[in-house]
Amino acid sequence: MKDRSSRPDIAEKLENMNQYDVVFVGFPVWWYREPSIIDTFMEQYDFAGKTVVPFATSGGSSIGDSGKNMQELASAAKVAVGKRFPNSVSVDELKKWASEWV
Repeated sequence: MKDRSSRPDIAEKLENMNQYDVVFVGFPVWWYREPSIIDTFMEQYDFAGKTVVPFATSGGSSIGDSGKNMQELASAAKVAVGKRFPNSVSVDELKKWASEWV
């Protein structure tokens, strides 16, 4: 995480990314940003014309600049404002939030 250029490998490649118009990208907040593996993901796929919806979990940290960082890595996508959820979030609240995008 100290090295912003670090790009960990993704174990399995996602096939048929072209079938998705909206892509939810979830992660834990690490050092006030998305983990480096998310940067790998954003650079590895073509998000042109897609909406990317970041969401995160954290005990207290905000989602920080994650959405901005992800937008820079996938400039042809529309990256929505990210949302951080506490560990106490209910299933109903998650469903309601996700339904706004699909």
